[in-house]
Amino acid sequence: MYDRIKGFRDFYPGEMAARRATIDVLEESAREYGFREIGTPALERAEMWTDKSGDEIVDELYAFEDQGGRHVTLTPELTPTVARMVVAKQQELSKPIKWFSTRPFWRYEQVQQGRQREFYQTNVDIFGSSEPEADAEILTWAADALTGLGLTGDHFEFRISHRDIVGGVLESYNADVDTEAAIRAVDKSAKISTAEYHDLLIEAGLTADQAAEFDDLIADGDLEAVDVFADTERVTDAVENLRNVLAAAEDFGAREYCTISLETARGLDYYTGVVFECFDSAGDVSRSIFGGGRYDDLIESFGGQPTPAVGVAPGHATLSLLLQRAGVWPDEEVTTDYYVLQIGDTRTEASRISRDLRTRGQVVETDVAGRSFGAQLEYADSINAETVVIVGEQDLANDEVTIKDMDSGDQAQVPVDEFPGDVERPTLEDVA
Repeated sequence: MYDRIKGFRDFYPGEMAARRATIDVLEESAREYGFREIGTPALERAEMWTDKSGDEIVDELYAFEDQGGRHVTLTPELTPTVARMVVAKQQELSKPIKWFSTRPFWRYEQVQQGRQREFYQTNVDIFGSSEPEADAEILTWAADALTGLGLTGDHFEFRISHRDIVGGVLESYNADVDTEAAIRAVDKSAKISTAEYHDLLIEAGLTADQAAEFDDLIADGDLEAVDVFADTERVTDAVENLRNVLAAAEDFGAREYCTISLETARGLDYYTGVVFECFDSAGDVSRSIFGGGRYDDLIESFGGQPTPAVGVAPGHATLSLLLQRAGVWPDEEVTTDYYVLQIGDTRTEASRISRDLRTRGQVVETDVAGRSFGAQLEYADSINAETVVIVGEQDLANDEVTIKDMDSGDQAQVPVDEFPGDVERPTLEDVA
């Protein structure tokens, strides 16, 4: 017997049905905003990550040398891939470029709540607009997708910040501060002790007193206070940009879900402007549900023309935890519209009825195992068939079939030539 590999999951039909219902909402809401679906490869050159993050990142990848001698990896995230795709056809693509995709990714990391080594995300990105409306549209799509799944503002919040506010305040202390290291410390601040957090800030170049002052200033989240404190054009511009994004989000209908949180930093170095994370309002899910933000420099770093970009990537594992906590996770059960039950030599007519129902878009099963009447009826119940169409030799001798409602147990005979008839989804009520 073979065991499943740690960090990888099996999805049986019931759970997969709930996952599919969730994915369908995410994707349909993206289409409503004009995002176009793309497909991307599972395998990329490992240099797309090692060139920017160093060879040590290989320990976090499923990387190997292929038979052609290339250093490749299973893709750990989508953003570098879509950046590569934009660069490849940058002159041909109409701007703004609005793409989405749902697919798995792979990272070799510690398995924990909401985090697996193979995980699934729906990525939604806009390339080619630096306007606040682009950031606001990403936020609004995310809010609409979550409310479309049955969540409300009581269940989630977007904690929103701006990288240049945090970076600008750090620079106002000392131009030699390692701002990227300090921002990564801010990103970890909720997961470590205050002393550990301050130690990381000190390692990045602040003094102990500055670390404590910076912690208090950022934690307060007062945009006017940080603007006055830093007194730099970088921070002033960032504060204005964040306010403009929030104003656009107000008009678009998402402002009620947004909370200013300057401690929200996003750890990846390619983020450049507004960033945000979605959290469970009740705190039952211990980590961020998902996050996103602006990454204006990434396309250029991949050899393309300067192209602003903003995106978000809801992870399905943490999202399912939030939906379950809120009591809106779809039912984990398979459903079937019709089971066409065969008794005796009735395959020809049973097949005709099955085909007619399927052409109407109905989910139809029929016997493929030569089972008895009782076994077929039991199977129909196990797949939650709404209606059973009994095609028996005796019924056909009378030019009839029997329609059975599985909930009530009621049934009636109808002329075989009149079923399915003109009704799109005929039930016992329609034909009795």
